[in-house]
Amino acid sequence: MAEQKMLKITLVKSTIGAVPKHKKTVQSMGLRKLNKSIVLPDNDATRGQIQQIRHLIKVEEV
Repeated sequence: MAEQKMLKITLVKSTIGAVPKHKKTVQSMGLRKLNKSIVLPDNDATRGQIQQIRHLIKVEEV
């Protein structure tokens, strides 16, 4: 079975003043505080969320 790729996503910019839809996307991904990271699977749903808030986050492959 193939190993699934994972992405490390870090919130690097505050959501204060951001579009409400972007705030909800950040929250739904599990990001709560600045400079905190989460690891999510690399799939189409995650890539779509990343594309929407790419100006607020930093993404690395794990």
